[in-house]
Amino acid sequence: MTSRIAHIVAPLASLALALAFAPARAQSFQSAAPQAILYDVNTRSVLFEKDADKPTPPASLAKVMTAAVVFEEIEKGRLKLDDEMVVSAYAWRKGGAVSGNAAMFLTPRQRPKVSELISGMVVVSGNDAAITLAEGIAGSEENFAKLMNQRAKELGLKNSVFVNPTGLPEAGQAVSMRDLVLISDHIIRAYPQLYPLFSQKEFTWGKTRQANRNPLLGAEAGADGLQTGNSNEGGYGLVGSASVNGQRLILAVNGLKSAADRAVEARKLLDWGFRSFEPFRLFRAGAVIEEAKVFGGAKSSVGLVAKEDVGTLVPRGDAAKMVASVSYRAPLLAPIKAGTEVARLRMRRGDIQALDVPLYAAEDVERGSLTQRAADGAFELVTGSLRRAVAKLFQRGQT
Repeated sequence: MTSRIAHIVAPLASLALALAFAPARAQSFQSAAPQAILYDVNTRSVLFEKDADKPTPPASLAKVMTAAVVFEEIEKGRLKLDDEMVVSAYAWRKGGAVSGNAAMFLTPRQRPKVSELISGMVVVSGNDAAITLAEGIAGSEENFAKLMNQRAKELGLKNSVFVNPTGLPEAGQAVSMRDLVLISDHIIRAYPQLYPLFSQKEFTWGKTRQANRNPLLGAEAGADGLQTGNSNEGGYGLVGSASVNGQRLILAVNGLKSAADRAVEARKLLDWGFRSFEPFRLFRAGAVIEEAKVFGGAKSSVGLVAKEDVGTLVPRGDAAKMVASVSYRAPLLAPIKAGTEVARLRMRRGDIQALDVPLYAAEDVERGSLTQRAADGAFELVTGSLRRAVAKLFQRGQT
């Protein structure tokens, strides 16, 4: 994708100038977590990040994607919470009590309900529950992993590959903290009736009662999910969410040395996020943010709009410049249908890409006459080389 650098500098210069006087600050918070990210759900803003795109062994954090796939099956009517699934000897052997890993304590040939399996997976991180769900939906872990990766692609994840539903160590399996936040955001938005399953304080199967492994529940105001994980390869990690006074944050951390360190860093991130930021509105839904050049159209340009209000969170008490850019594959080719995603609005605050939202065509643009297309072709022939040269120079300046 090439940026329309020459075209957008002037229109967005006023935006960048206005934001220079808004409360904002280069990243100042420090975290001991090797990988971390903090994200505001309402504005879709990144408040803090540290190696957030680095693929890392997920351990049980992979179960967040397992839950997303299971929830989709329920939402589409292919699965019901009251449905029963048969526990296989494989699920018991690999994920049950005999494995020595986190388990719901299922035994072969039991028939737990889907609701019980979900609780066993998201509350106590039961590997036997995750495998039973995977086998019940797709027949095998391998087939279920294909569904996980398909869903990952649909959600736009860029740095995650899933090999099994449990997160148990297996070659090639990795997730990034940014991707975990995106999955969690999707779950919270798309499945509000199912997300509360993550907030259960404890879960009992048979005579075995286990507490929720999420250290934020009960210890951090507003905390209500999601998942912990730890492995020798990836360290201790957590993806969690909390909502306070209408503001919801999601965090993901990994690579910490102990469960105590994990809890401390997660609480520090949430506390800092809730007390250090305030909202800053940028554009109303439907307002034209930029005009994009159109090739071969009845009109030479089309307005770019957001479908929702666009805003971000900025830290209190310090002034720093925020930089905005609009990027799209130039020029856009007619015909273009109103409402089609054609561009991205991105904003940076210091070294953080704070915002990345889609922009849509504001109106239909029909194909132009033969004369109009010929004129556009001649113009593109002359300017295309110059634009590509400018884009290359810009890219070099970013490296």
